[in-house]
Amino acid sequence: MFSDLLTYDMGPGVDAFSSRRNSELPYPVIQGHQVHGCKVAVIERPGMTREELEGFDAFVTCLPEVAIGVRTADCVPVLLYDPVRRVVAAVHSGWKGTVSRISQRTIDLMERQFRCSAGHMHAVIGPAIGPDSFQVGEEVVARFSDSGFPMERIWSFHGRGDGTPMSGGHHIDLFGSNRWLLEEAGVPPGNIQVFGIDTYTDESFFSARREGVQCGRNINSIKLIVPHLP
Repeated sequence: MFSDLLTYDMGPGVDAFSSRRNSELPYPVIQGHQVHGCKVAVIERPGMTREELEGFDAFVTCLPEVAIGVRTADCVPVLLYDPVRRVVAAVHSGWKGTVSRISQRTIDLMERQFRCSAGHMHAVIGPAIGPDSFQVGEEVVARFSDSGFPMERIWSFHGRGDGTPMSGGHHIDLFGSNRWLLEEAGVPPGNIQVFGIDTYTDESFFSARREGVQCGRNINSIKLIVPHLP
């Protein structure tokens, strides 16, 4: 049984985790109906429903004790925390969201609406399909190149392959792509944690590429915590 949550240390005042295949959530998590787009929603009250959050792929809140999260099964979860302004965000960044720079759009909203600073932020890039497993066609490579990504950093060609799944061909590093986006937005490199867990090869996590799109989803959550007074 794979029951333990993958928890993240993002500093005091915040609780963050990714669920595994058989994890039980420790509390309710507000989630939206994701569409691989780049719209960002502000969670303004507890209990907002998936129906209210139709078409959003990133969520921001300053509400204490309100967990927000995104669902993934190979896509990249990005969790953000500004400890100065006390604001958190959860971002669903598949390859389409990555090309659309959804994490940068989320940081921009945090800066405009909550007066956050990227320079204060801490970020986690959680489990997602790894670069050795994310084999793509030339059209996807072109989308990243046309969107200004540093191809020498995030693209590789593995040749003809050996006949096993995902060997050979073009590969994109979504971990590296999202790290680059965060750095470009001004998040200090030392504040970015990349866990590098490949959901395609690690069967404790759901993987749409390995299991099909109807598989379950990993929940990636972040919540501001109210300190307990003595």
